Amino acid sequence: MVKKDIENNEEIEEITDEQTDTIEPELEEIEDATEDKLQQLRAKLKQAEADKRDALEELATAKADFLNARRRLEEDKQRGIERQKIKDVEALLPLCDSFHLAMADQKAWQAADDRWRKGVEGIYGQLQQTLVGYNVTTVDPTGDAFDPNLHEAMGTIDSDQDTDTIVQTLQLGYTMGDTIIRHAKVILSN
Repeated sequence: MVKKDIENNEEIEEITDEQTDTIEPELEEIEDATEDKLQQLRAKLKQAEADKRDALEELATAKADFLNARRRLEEDKQRGIERQKIKDVEALLPLCDSFHLAMADQKAWQAADDRWRKGVEGIYGQLQQTLVGYNVTTVDPTGDAFDPNLHEAMGTIDSDQDTDTIVQTLQLGYTMGDTIIRHAKVILSN
């Protein structure tokens, strides 16, 4: 039976018990289907959240690996620069040795032409400035106690000084900061 609402002009249907019996299973089916869909959606959401978490962890790991690789590359670059500086200084050491040998004989050095001597001293000064620019320090341990970490013993001689005191430096040593470029070659007292 259908009644008309006169004011709203809407049809209202009355549902009989017979019709209710057919509607309830349909509603249950719709409800079950909806519940299944909800469970499937919840499962997909959980999986998506787990995938997101895994992706974020992978991203964080990749970022950390990238930053570590960048840091290692920078450190390797700095070590390479330091190694190159050491090679540059080592290439200059024979020149330093030659200057020291030339200037060691003071009598011959003073007897040389004054202009020539001043020119050589000027070149030697430029070489020393280059070494200072590389933070290189000359090691002349004459009179010091022998230290095998800094000195290379080339022999011993009888002396009135304490045993293992450096009596003579045959070849100067050089350091660059804390790095030993070349050990000083020395003669020790016996």
